[in-house]
Amino acid sequence: MKRQNLESLLKEIGCRTPATEIPSDRQDIIAEFLKTETEYRRQHKIKRLLRLSGIKKVKTLVQFDWNFNPKISKEDIMTFVNEPWVDNAFNLVLIGDTGLGKSHIASALCYEAILQGHQTTCITAFDLTSKIQKALNPASRIDYYARVRVLCIDELGYTYHKKEDTDILFQVISKRSEMLPTIVTTNLPPKEWGSIFSGAAASAILDRLSFNGRFITFEGRSYRLLKKHKSK
Repeated sequence: MKRQNLESLLKEIGCRTPATEIPSDRQDIIAEFLKTETEYRRQHKIKRLLRLSGIKKVKTLVQFDWNFNPKISKEDIMTFVNEPWVDNAFNLVLIGDTGLGKSHIASALCYEAILQGHQTTCITAFDLTSKIQKALNPASRIDYYARVRVLCIDELGYTYHKKEDTDILFQVISKRSEMLPTIVTTNLPPKEWGSIFSGAAASAILDRLSFNGRFITFEGRSYRLLKKHKSK
């Protein structure tokens, strides 16, 4: 058993020395070192992925106040969380007014993906389209967002999207469709997406997100507004 554990640790860390070549009286010491090194590498990877993710402040599902808005379905959210949503490329669209916790849940899901070692990007729809349009090579930038393992597009619908914006969003979402998971937060129900996109574009984007997609609506009071009133 000890040799099997040592073999797995050597393999995980990329060592070529077979466990059989390590003297038995040193195997426990080396195994402990490899465990420590593996954990340090994991923590380093998490820090690097978090730094690249665009998440400004870590928010977790444990920190979310489920009691504040009983209308928000914890069961629906946790059912999604407990499924292999990254591996199965499940999409998630969170719908509701501002201040209800959509961005918190989306950010927490991205953080969970990072803890699993997945490259993640969390960005607003406005910043996504702006960065691609300002890039020296927009096509390359589109491919970057299309390939990142988990993509969260936050605040879709908070600004009107020009045709150029719509084309970019469609290309990114379309390239990810059926291959990689996309999380979207929006203040508009799907039937109103025609107010920010053309009707044809809205239908096409919704069609891509609907494949392996879950749509969850948030209702109730604004947590942000309540905190503002309490501070006065």
